[in-house]
Amino acid sequence: QVHLLERGGGLVQAGGSLRLSCAASGRTFTDYAMAWFRQAPGKEREFVAAISWGGYHTPYADSVKGRFTISRVNAKNLVYLQMSSLRPEDTAVYYCAAAPDRWYYTDSDYYTAEYNDWGQGTQVTVSS
Repeated sequence: QVHLLERGGGLVQAGGSLRLSCAASGRTFTDYAMAWFRQAPGKEREFVAAISWGGYHTPYADSVKGRFTISRVNAKNLVYLQMSSLRPEDTAVYYCAAAPDRWYYTDSDYYTAEYNDWGQGTQVTVSS
């Protein structure tokens, strides 16, 4: 099991920026693809972005392309989500998740990979 702890949520005005971080422990970090999901009140949890173990694949949801950037620092077991040009519709609880990575995965595989390990979430609120 991979233990995940998110940090960095908060309240920001529309157009502003935030950076979320997720610290992983418990397993070999480079065996895992990492992802961010989010869930807004009354809505289902949705995929935001993912990153393969070496950073070669970084698929994004269409709603965040060009505004959000996912990255990872394997030496520190950390994954980040840099969020810019934030909108009120980005308001949600953001979750970090881990899935065993596979050499044959393409970008589309990361949307539905086996994300069995999850953090507790961090609230992001964007005011208009």
